[in-house]
Amino acid sequence: MVNRPGTPRLLRQLNDRAALDLLVGQGPLTRAQIGEHTGLSKVTASQLLSRLEERGLVEVVGEQAGGRGPNAALYAVVPSSAYVAGLEVGPEGVTAGVADITGGIVAQVTVDPNGSGNPVKLVHSAVVKACRSAKVAVGRLSAFVIGTPGVVDPRSGDVQFSFDLPAWHEGVLAALRTDLRRPVTIENDVNLAALAERAYGAARGAEDFALVWLDRGIGLSVMLGGRLHRGRSGGAGEIGYLPVPGAPLPVGTARRDRVTEGVTESTSWGIPALAGGYGSLVGADAVRELAHRHGITEATAAACVEAAVADEGRGGPFLDELADRIAYGVTSVNIVLDPGLVVLSGRLGRAGGRPLAARIERVVGRISPTRPSLAVTEVEGDPVLRGALHAALEQARDEVFSATAD
Repeated sequence: MVNRPGTPRLLRQLNDRAALDLLVGQGPLTRAQIGEHTGLSKVTASQLLSRLEERGLVEVVGEQAGGRGPNAALYAVVPSSAYVAGLEVGPEGVTAGVADITGGIVAQVTVDPNGSGNPVKLVHSAVVKACRSAKVAVGRLSAFVIGTPGVVDPRSGDVQFSFDLPAWHEGVLAALRTDLRRPVTIENDVNLAALAERAYGAARGAEDFALVWLDRGIGLSVMLGGRLHRGRSGGAGEIGYLPVPGAPLPVGTARRDRVTEGVTESTSWGIPALAGGYGSLVGADAVRELAHRHGITEATAAACVEAAVADEGRGGPFLDELADRIAYGVTSVNIVLDPGLVVLSGRLGRAGGRPLAARIERVVGRISPTRPSLAVTEVEGDPVLRGALHAALEQARDEVFSATAD
């Protein structure tokens, strides 16, 4: 917010925003409770609520019985005062969700790409389908946040490079904004998972932590001082490229014009994957191969990890070796950043649960000067989608809640 002299209009705006944030986080509340939490007088709180009712942002949703005298009206934010969309885009499909301004998810749909590589067409189709399910017009959406794998340029906002989404490139963001006629933000999918973890999960309220994404591939997000660390070019967190013992160097894979060098075909997913570096040791293919060598022969990497956790007598040696591999990356992050907390997320991280996290924590503690806490994601549902909706809600609330009050 731009610093301006403490005019009555600005003070009203600040008070209105404080009350709205309070109602989203703790509502419904009475006039007296709002005054108590914000430090406003009864008269000021009453005037504030009248303004917000006139703007269609709050409404009376019930009553609270008191002592003597009439019951007090309970106020809440009007859910339909604004809507946002969050999307997770990947090679398997596009998942779109629509949430109201309070954060309630009113629709979630998944669209099959059906061979289409046109990003604008795919996103548009998913948004229209989600809005139809939510019975909300596309024009009522205040913000869109899209999570994608790969490197997102923090200056242009476009995807610079992604194995999974070769059609996403410079210019896609502008095309999406033109098509949707609304603010659109593209963010790295693991960064969005970290936002969700801080808002709803194991890192709730943490100022510093790292999230390690174990899924089809490997990813990292770093939160420092309550802010995502993206790096100068958006490459912070691309831990799959980390050189590690036991794997060839991922030569040439970080540049769009050299994507054929250092790349192999994923046997699990049928798409390009890193042929070297940390990602080649802990990606889905490598995890499944390791499990099969230990006699755990489920069809997918996540199923192998789940089977090992369910029977540690049989699966313990596999989990021990997997923990050793994962610890290479976690130790590197811990030595450089000392985040204090590392959260495991993604399908493999969730499948390993506490048994895998405890093993990694012990290994890191042995080979690192400090020992971080290892936690397993506590975000319910799709963490990337939850993070996208959370980021979109932050944008929408800044716009809707902070509008100048006359």
